[in-house]
Amino acid sequence: MKKTPLFVLLLLLNQLAAQSNLPDSCKIEIGTNLSGMSDWTTEMPFVNLMRHCRTWGTQNATWVDGGQNVWDTQVIQDIPLDAEGYPMQAPFFQPGLETAQRVYTVWANTEAWPAGTYTLLYDGEGDLDLWGDADIISRQPGIILSNVTPGMDNIIQLRIDSSNPNNHVRNIRFLMPGTVNTYEANPYYQPWLDKLAPFKALRFMDWGQTNSWGYNDAWESYNEDSDSIRQPWSARSRMSDYTWTQNKGVPYEIMVDLCNRLQKDMWICVPHNASDEYIREMATLVRDQLDPSLTVYVEYSNELWNWIFGQAQWLNKFGCVQQNKPWPEGIVPYIQYCLDIWTDVFEGQSDRLLRVVGVQAAWQDVSNRIVFNMRPGSVDAFSPAAYFGLSDEADAELDALGSAASAADVSARVYADREDDAIPWLRTQQTEIGDALGLPMIYYEGGQHITPHPFGAEPTYAQALLDVQRDPVMYDLYDSWFDTLRAIHQGDRPALFMSFSFVASRSARYGSWGILESVTQDINAVPAPKYEAILDNIFTGCAETTSSGAAVKTASFSVYPNPVDDLLFIDGEGIMQVQIFSASGRLMLEKTCASDCVLEGVPVGHLPEGMYFIVTSGRNGITGSGRFIRMN
Repeated sequence: MKKTPLFVLLLLLNQLAAQSNLPDSCKIEIGTNLSGMSDWTTEMPFVNLMRHCRTWGTQNATWVDGGQNVWDTQVIQDIPLDAEGYPMQAPFFQPGLETAQRVYTVWANTEAWPAGTYTLLYDGEGDLDLWGDADIISRQPGIILSNVTPGMDNIIQLRIDSSNPNNHVRNIRFLMPGTVNTYEANPYYQPWLDKLAPFKALRFMDWGQTNSWGYNDAWESYNEDSDSIRQPWSARSRMSDYTWTQNKGVPYEIMVDLCNRLQKDMWICVPHNASDEYIREMATLVRDQLDPSLTVYVEYSNELWNWIFGQAQWLNKFGCVQQNKPWPEGIVPYIQYCLDIWTDVFEGQSDRLLRVVGVQAAWQDVSNRIVFNMRPGSVDAFSPAAYFGLSDEADAELDALGSAASAADVSARVYADREDDAIPWLRTQQTEIGDALGLPMIYYEGGQHITPHPFGAEPTYAQALLDVQRDPVMYDLYDSWFDTLRAIHQGDRPALFMSFSFVASRSARYGSWGILESVTQDINAVPAPKYEAILDNIFTGCAETTSSGAAVKTASFSVYPNPVDDLLFIDGEGIMQVQIFSASGRLMLEKTCASDCVLEGVPVGHLPEGMYFIVTSGRNGITGSGRFIRMN
């Protein structure tokens, strides 16, 4: 006789995180790094697509027979721009060019865009045109409607063919279907918000263009003669900038707003070449605008030992070579000074601030020489990355296999290298720094780092690198990795693991960093084992009940019955928001209640295994959460 399906409700209680002797299931909290803004992104955070268009290029305004007619004549720097970056006139005439110049931008990947009718709005007078996957339906002054067919040519170009210098084209918005009346109140793409809901914290390193901040190329960032040339607060990215793919990233106001809306802790990186004024104003903005119930993790720049980034070269030149100090000791005063300013700004509110020093997981000597030279009491946590990948030897073995290599071949070598390298490195970091100084070890980035050697080379086993990202073995790699991190963890508070990264396409040459390939990925059609493993480890459960029909108690609310049929009851205190998500992260139901909640039509019994809910209370963030698992 077939048994009646039951549901096991696993509750995650934040209150347990503060207790000593943490159970294994509570030792890791998981956040995510957001992918950098680009015109080819598949993450799609904003409904206004101008936020991630490419920076302006220039082209011949008319075709020149026998001319070069290059894609980008690269004279945008000669065209007068307004404070938001819009050209003051078009076409633009300049001696020595084949003809007058028009201005354009592009999106080089449309596969993740929702299909439908897009609305292009603009102020001023001029002629604009769209080419590629956007077919214009209608146009009138200030508004153009177009039908977008994603992935058809996989490119859209927006041109400013003419712009009246007395009333130039500006404030361009290219809006997703159905968002004309809502984009100002809610600038975010809802499927993206839904997928972010389970994470504990958001790291904005790539959003802030932290690496080589303020420069398009790494080597440009250390061309100055002195480190006294620092960026003022006025040089930061602004809300009104025409695009946020520029070399200063997304405005801090948007980062704060996103954390406030989602009630997520914030991990922010300070530009390496920020002035004292910049650092102080940045800290003040976060202090004053971030919900005081949320924690801000502050880090000076990113990977200060990584020589491919401008900040490492800048610090070596000015902090070590010019000061006649050894590396890395010469970079420590810059880290110290930055964190001290944040400490000063948050005086009296230190419980909101967590000061982080990044270290190199595989280079213990460098890690020690950074952290041990920080002033005692001025750091709250140290942070290596927690990656696993392929050694040089493993890469050579797979290259020898070539196209015959399989996902299983890749994973077998990853497992072996992890035991030999990644796990011992992290255990040593914990012993030599964490245990010695009593500092928590958290992870600024982590997950698979399965890339070829050298990075960016086209490997002979490219297909296996792509295949392993969707193979079930990737779930096991992640799931067992979290078990390892829990075993390493020491202390009475959970360690924060910041997955890298949220959404990105697969690439054999440059890495498949996203735990999702697109924000609307159907994981039933296109497997997402990294994402599923992370969800399962977020909702591991710090407390558990298997009773049917009984109320499930927490410090702040109770949930019943269990199993759930059509009605879900939440008893609690104060304003509560209840959100129910499918296993793929899609928001299924949401309700705000003054105290007790009754949710009607909850289709728990008809959804796939893995449905979960989140309950928040007032301004206190996640009060508790749970997951339903089908059992026979």
